[in-house]
Amino acid sequence: MALRVAVVGATGNVGRELFNILDERNFPADEVYAVASRRSQGRKCSFGDRTLVCQDIEQFDFSKVDIVLMSAGGSVSKSWAPKIAEAGAIVIDNSSAWRMDPDVPLVVPEVNGEAVLGYGAKNIIANPNCSTAQLVVALKPLHAAAGIRRVVVSTYQSVSGAGKAAMDELWTQTKGLYVNDAPTPENFSRQIAFNVIPQIDVFMEDGFTKEEWKMREETKKILDPAIELVATCVRVPVFVGHSEAVNVELDEALSVEQARELFREADGVVLIDDPEEDQFITPIDCVGEWASYVSRVRLDPTVENGLIFWNVSDNLRKGAALNAVQIAEELVHRGVVSPDRAAVDA
Repeated sequence: MALRVAVVGATGNVGRELFNILDERNFPADEVYAVASRRSQGRKCSFGDRTLVCQDIEQFDFSKVDIVLMSAGGSVSKSWAPKIAEAGAIVIDNSSAWRMDPDVPLVVPEVNGEAVLGYGAKNIIANPNCSTAQLVVALKPLHAAAGIRRVVVSTYQSVSGAGKAAMDELWTQTKGLYVNDAPTPENFSRQIAFNVIPQIDVFMEDGFTKEEWKMREETKKILDPAIELVATCVRVPVFVGHSEAVNVELDEALSVEQARELFREADGVVLIDDPEEDQFITPIDCVGEWASYVSRVRLDPTVENGLIFWNVSDNLRKGAALNAVQIAEELVHRGVVSPDRAAVDA
């Protein structure tokens, strides 16, 4: 019997993308279920050439599935993930609820795929923040080759990271401005159309936002606790695709060509970097793609062993749905679950 998979949060942006990616990558699932809150019960979800009818999370029997891909927000995950795990399914959670729990592995398969083997403490695996996921994929080859001391990153994050309502707000505001209809911010603290907002998530006591804190702490947990990282996270009027300007201080010097070669060979990275031919990546270029793209690799002359690069990825894919499916694939690859048997007991 093949694997049985449930997608919780099936009607959201990431939920819909999860179905697309499960189908595209031919994940070995015999049964796939769409699950969401009661208000979404009965709604239809597309999965390849099939149409799934969304079921109520309160009534769904999670003991009949092996893996649950969860993208329903932190509060839902806090409440439901332990119940689902107790029913025997392995939960791969896309929210921030479990990322910093010491008993829950935080996984980007290209970086620390072996960490999935630590799932058993709670039967939960956490998916990192979207801006962190693409960053650590790009940092991994540099860290392996020359050691990373410090990272300074500025992000340019699309509105899709804040959900469908945020995407609708950008669209509505943009149209409204053309007909002199002053936009009213609802999902953001300021007008997002034709603007940038230097705030993602709430402000903390030290002046950083929660998003900036997540990037620092998640990078340490996934890649290396010795790495120092500081971030400034900015929301920009782009529908899909997060961009990052990354400054790295290394323990050992790398030339630009050495760095480019590391990126060329790295799992999960695509290098598009030819200044003479005006080649570099933008968010529009990466929509619907799977990779963490790197461009504009150059030396930073202001610090010892410094490099700078530009990093772009589809945040709904590598930053969320794709990484979750890759974690599920890692569970299959490492024999934790198998198309021929149910999940191993935690």
